Amino acid sequence: MNWLVPLIVLTPLLGAAITLTAARKQRLQIIIASLTMVIALIVSIALLIAVHVGDQTLVVVVGGWAAPFGIALVVDRLSALMVLVTSIVLIAVMAFSIGQGAADGDDETPVSIFYPTYLVLAAGVYNAFIAGDLFNLYVGFEILLVASFVLITLGGTATRIRAGVTYIIVSLISSILFLVTVALIFAAVGTVNMAEISMRMADVSPDVQLLLHLMLLVAFGIKAALFPLSFWLPDSYPSAPAPVTAVFAGLLTKVGVYAILRTESLIFAAHDVSILLVVIAMATMVVGILGAVAQAGIRRMLSFTLVSHIGYMVFGIALGTELGWAATVYYIVHHILVQTTLFLVTGLIERVAGTSTVTHLGGMLKRAPVVAILFFIPMLNLGGIPPFSGFIGKLALFVAGAEGTTLQVPQPLVWVAIGVGAATSLLTLYALIRVWNLGFWRQHDELDGFESPLTERLEEDPAAAVVTEQKSNSALMTGATATMVAVTVALTIFAGPIFNIASDAGVNLKAPAQYIDSVQDVEVTKP
Repeated sequence: MNWLVPLIVLTPLLGAAITLTAARKQRLQIIIASLTMVIALIVSIALLIAVHVGDQTLVVVVGGWAAPFGIALVVDRLSALMVLVTSIVLIAVMAFSIGQGAADGDDETPVSIFYPTYLVLAAGVYNAFIAGDLFNLYVGFEILLVASFVLITLGGTATRIRAGVTYIIVSLISSILFLVTVALIFAAVGTVNMAEISMRMADVSPDVQLLLHLMLLVAFGIKAALFPLSFWLPDSYPSAPAPVTAVFAGLLTKVGVYAILRTESLIFAAHDVSILLVVIAMATMVVGILGAVAQAGIRRMLSFTLVSHIGYMVFGIALGTELGWAATVYYIVHHILVQTTLFLVTGLIERVAGTSTVTHLGGMLKRAPVVAILFFIPMLNLGGIPPFSGFIGKLALFVAGAEGTTLQVPQPLVWVAIGVGAATSLLTLYALIRVWNLGFWRQHDELDGFESPLTERLEEDPAAAVVTEQKSNSALMTGATATMVAVTVALTIFAGPIFNIASDAGVNLKAPAQYIDSVQDVEVTKP
């Protein structure tokens, strides 16, 4: 099954090349892009079955050079699960974009540009998740950067160009720092292969380890939108077209979180900065959710909740236990799916109402009951209402912290973090219920001249992303969003099996011997 490993990256790259050659044939581009993502989904499912049922780690070395010199592509339970969730999100968002293009004549998503770039983005995400060495991880990030800059500026409006410039500058700073750190790690241990680094890092002096550790955290923290490095996200994501915002919010920050989890468990397992991570996690939760409750625009509000919920994942990483890391993996899956769904629903709201600002909405429950239902379910999920996956993930994180048996963090600090997490969940629910109350429950004429503590201090969206023209939603757009809602519900219904996979991933992360041995023992066949 090792041959499947490079196929998950090569498939979207090949699809991107073919779609680019068919730039003048819209329908052919759509067919090729859709077929490409279906193949990627099948490969993703096969990879997860192979590593989970077969209890193995798949390794392929590019060019026939073994570690520590070769580029290793590695798929374990964590990588396989992330790849599968990525495929689900990418297919749903692509279907949404096809429906939007059909309804609007592709004004927002020029076919000749969008689909090849979208497939390149997919390749970058896949490559980052299966990278077995730091330099290849850097390459994955750079593929993401190039593709995302094109996607975030689609349409060429001043607002999107401005947001794109901010995004690209911050991303370049992060990439430069990451590349410098990779060079320093290579100078310190003589390899960039993560399995080899994990074995050699103990020979590096503690001061150098700390420097390298913190540099990687800063580089990944920017990409994951950790406080105080999250300032760029609420201004960048809301300005993009609806499908682009959805895929960015669902996936891109999670690649940064994945990088933190992978390096903390594999490279710096013996070098603890858990207290710092818990403090950062709490600050990210608080700052993010306080920003969310102050927003009138749904897109911008969701962007701030995205930041705040990254804090939950970092808290789970900081715990450093099998249960903590298992809960983190489950919560990452939950948040990718639910956050993507909410941004897709917001795209539907904008088209029906002509705006996504709650102070100008109203009557959506009567005007678009299907859209109301599609918003209501993931709203409860993100807010952590039982029995949804958001509640399950948060509860697992809190239980992991409360156990306190093998934590390297002072238990009082953990209890404070649990309290902050519970308060953040309540404030998330408050912000979402306010949207429901003003946007869906109240009639539009009730909002004229209406002032209350719910609205009087809300900040209007400065990104000028408010849609002024009301449009109809195509059946494909609604169907893609409904499918994502169904997937989030399935994440609750099948929480047991999915959490079992996450638990096994947590065990592998805590004891990475299988990962290391699989990389070192891979057979290399010379041509």
